[in-house]
Amino acid sequence: MHRHEWDATDAAGPVPDSGPARPEGHRLVPLATVLVQGDGLILHWSEDAEALLGYTADQAVGSYAAQLLTDRSDRADVLAIFQRILSGTDTSFVFPVRHRDGHKVELEFRTYPIAGPSGTLLLLATASDTRAVHAIEADLAVLDGIFGRSPIGMAVYDTDLRYVRINEALARMNGVPVAAHLGRRISAVLPGINGAEIEQTMRQVLKTGKPVVDARSHGRVPGDPKRDRAWSASYFRLEDSTGRVFGVCSSIIDVTERFQAEARAARAQERLATIAEATARIGTTLDLQRTAEELIEAVVPRFADFATVDLLEPVLRGAEPTPILADRTVTLRAVAVGENYDTGLAHAVDVVGETSEYAPDRSYTQCLRSGRPLLRAHVDEEVLRGLVSSEDRVAPGMAAGIHSYLMVPITARGMVLGGSEFIRMRNPEPFNDADVALAEELVARTALALDNARLYRRERETALTLQRSLLPQEIHRTLGLEIAYRYLPSSVVSEVGGDWFDVVPLSCGRVALVVGDVMGHGIRAAATMGQLRTVARTLATLDLPPEQVLTRLDETASGIGEGQFATCICALYDPLERTIQVASAGHLPPVWVGTDGTARRIEVPPGVPLGVGGVAFESIGFTLPEGAMLALYTDGLVERRGQDLDHGIDLLTRTLAGPGRTLEESCDAVISALVTDGTEDDIAMIMARALPVPADRIATLPLTGGGKLPGQARRFTRATLEAWGLNALSDYAELLVSELVTNALLHAEAPRRLRLFRDRVLTVEVSDAGGQTPQLRPFAEQDEGGRGMFLVSELAQRWGSRLTRDGKVVWAELELPFGAS
Repeated sequence: MHRHEWDATDAAGPVPDSGPARPEGHRLVPLATVLVQGDGLILHWSEDAEALLGYTADQAVGSYAAQLLTDRSDRADVLAIFQRILSGTDTSFVFPVRHRDGHKVELEFRTYPIAGPSGTLLLLATASDTRAVHAIEADLAVLDGIFGRSPIGMAVYDTDLRYVRINEALARMNGVPVAAHLGRRISAVLPGINGAEIEQTMRQVLKTGKPVVDARSHGRVPGDPKRDRAWSASYFRLEDSTGRVFGVCSSIIDVTERFQAEARAARAQERLATIAEATARIGTTLDLQRTAEELIEAVVPRFADFATVDLLEPVLRGAEPTPILADRTVTLRAVAVGENYDTGLAHAVDVVGETSEYAPDRSYTQCLRSGRPLLRAHVDEEVLRGLVSSEDRVAPGMAAGIHSYLMVPITARGMVLGGSEFIRMRNPEPFNDADVALAEELVARTALALDNARLYRRERETALTLQRSLLPQEIHRTLGLEIAYRYLPSSVVSEVGGDWFDVVPLSCGRVALVVGDVMGHGIRAAATMGQLRTVARTLATLDLPPEQVLTRLDETASGIGEGQFATCICALYDPLERTIQVASAGHLPPVWVGTDGTARRIEVPPGVPLGVGGVAFESIGFTLPEGAMLALYTDGLVERRGQDLDHGIDLLTRTLAGPGRTLEESCDAVISALVTDGTEDDIAMIMARALPVPADRIATLPLTGGGKLPGQARRFTRATLEAWGLNALSDYAELLVSELVTNALLHAEAPRRLRLFRDRVLTVEVSDAGGQTPQLRPFAEQDEGGRGMFLVSELAQRWGSRLTRDGKVVWAELELPFGAS
C-alpha cells in the first residue's frame, strides 16, 4: 500500500533532484488504488481507499465491488461500465460510489487492465474525489494567475539558491529572459547587484524558517546598466507539512524612487545634523584659531576629506579687513588645516602659520572678491592649476587624488575675512548644489564667530594696552624694604579686568603699598582702575594716613559713575620706625610672615568697597621686624569656582610659610600652587620684606637746649654730610636745617628731633610737638619775619609736613649730586 501526493508543483514542470517546491500548508489529494478480478472480486484495498470510502481493507478485500460500493439500482450501470473496461473501450470515467456511512462520493476513476498469474485478467483502478481535484485545480489556477500576471516580481529558488521558477515581471525588472535565470544563482545572473548579501539573507531564511520582509538590495541590472536601482524583497521558506524544506520563495518590488527619496531625506537629515553639531561646536571661544579649528572638526570627515581655513592678515591683527581690489594680490595666512587620513597634500597647501599670495586673476582671488562660492565638481589638472597659488602645487594635488573642490568666502558684516576650502578624494561623490548650500551655512556661522573673535581681540588688545600703561612701569628701590610683585592678566575671562597695584615712595624713606580691584571687566573697568590708581598715588604723596587715603578715594569712586565699585588695601611703611599702618576698603586680608617662617592673616577692619560712600575707614598699626614679610593680593589669586574663598587664602598662607626663600622664589611658589589651570580673573600681588637700614644712611640729633638749637643743628648737619661725602650740599642743608629748627622754636612748642636721611634724595626732617602745619604766607618788603618757609620752598626740591600722634614732622628734600647715592 502507498500514497501518491498531487499538489500545485506537479503542474509546474520538472523540478530539481531535491524535489518539488511546495508552499507551506499545501493540501494532499488521497488517491485510492484497488485491484479486482475479472468477476469484480476485490483483491487489494489501499489506505487512501479506506480514507475516501470508510471501508477498511479487511472489510473490502474478498467482497465484490458492485455489491460493496453501489446501490442495487446502480448495478446495471456499473456492470455495463465494467464490461467496457474489460474490453478496453473505457478507461477513465466519473461515477458516484457509496460511502460506508451511506452517502455518495463522486470519484474520478482511471483503470489499467493487467495480466495476473496464469494469464488471469486483473483490473487495477485508481480513484480520487472529484471535489478535491477541482479545489486543487482552482488553487493551481489562482497560483498560476498570481505568478504569471502579478506586477510584483516573484521567484522560487531551490536549497542551493538556484532559480526554479520566475515570473515575467521579475524577468523584466532584471532585463534577463526567464529561461536565462533557471538553474542559475542570483550572483551569476545579476553580477551588478549586491548578490552576496541577498544570498546570505536567503541562507538565513533557509536555516531559521523566519521570513524576512523588506530586505533592501541595490545595484545595476542588464536591463538598465547605466542607472542605479533599488528593490525591496521579502523571503519565506518553502516546506511541506512534515517540515521537509524545498527552497525559498521571494517577492520583489522596484523601490528606486522611494529609495532615492529616502536617500535625499537621509542626506537632508545628515545636513541638518551637521549644522546642529556645528552650531554647538563652532564659536565656543573667542579665539580666532580655535574657531577655525572647530569648523574643520565639524566638516572632516563627514563632509570633506580635507579642509582649510585661511584668513587675511588684518583680521589676525584684529583690524578691519580692507576691500579686495581688482588689481591687487591677496595675502592669506593658514589658520586651520584638517584631513580625514594622511592625504599627502602637505606639499599642496600651506601649513598652519604660513602665508600664500594669490594673483588678481586667480580663481581664488576672484571668488574672494565676489563673495560667492567657487564650485569645481570635477577637478582635473587644468582646473587645479587655476585654483592653487603656485604651479608647484598642482602635481602633489593630483597625486593625492583630488577630484572635487569647493571654496566658500568667509564674510561677515559685508567684509571678506578669508576663505575656507573643502576637498574630496576618497569620498567618491562630487560636491553638488546641496553641498554648496550646507558649506555656506557652516561658513556663515563660522564667519560670525570669527568676526566676534576679531573684535574681541581688538578690544582686548586695546584694554590690555590701556591697562599696562596704567600699571607701574618701574618699581623704585626703597631703602629698608625689599619688594617683589606679580601681575597676571586673565586667561579665561573674555575681557581684561581692573586689578592694579602701586608702590609709592614717600618722604623720609617711607613707602605706600596699594593693591586694588575694580569690579567688572573690560575697557571701562581698566579706565576706572587708571583713575583710582592715579588718585591713590596723589593722595599718598600728600602724606595722608591710609584711612584718609581711602576716604578720599571713596569720594572719587562715587563721582566716577553709578555702579563703579572697587576694593582696595593701602599699607604705609616707615623703614626707620619699622612700623606699618594698613587700612582696607572691602579688600582681602594681607598675609604676614614672621622671621621664623610662621604665616598668618592680618585681620584689618574690612571697610566697604570704594564707591559705596558715607562709611568711615579705620587703620591698624603693627611692627614689621627685620626679615618679616607682608603679602597683599587681589581675589583672582585665591578665588576659584566651586571653592570657598577661605580655602584659597589658607592655601596662600601655607605656601608662604617657611623660612629660607627669597621674595622672587616666594612669588613663584605662590603662582605655581594657586594658579594651575589659568586664571579666571586678573591677579595682582605685592610682597614686601623689611630690611635693615644701613647706619651710614641715617643720622639723628635730639633737639634740646633752647636758643642754641639752630647752631647745634647746623654743626651736626655739616659734620654728617662731610662723613657721607656730600660736602656739596652742606650750605643748602645747613640753611634748610636752620630755618626748620627756628620755625619750630617760634611756632611750635619745641623741636624734638632732627633727622637726616640719605636715599634717592637727602631728606631733612624736624619733628616738634605742634599740631599746626606750616604754610607759605605772603609778606611785604618791610616785614621782619615770615620769610622762613618761603626760603625753604625755594631751596628744597620739595618740602612738606605730616601730623603724627604726638605732633608733626616738617621735612625738605635736596637732590643728591650726580654720582652720589
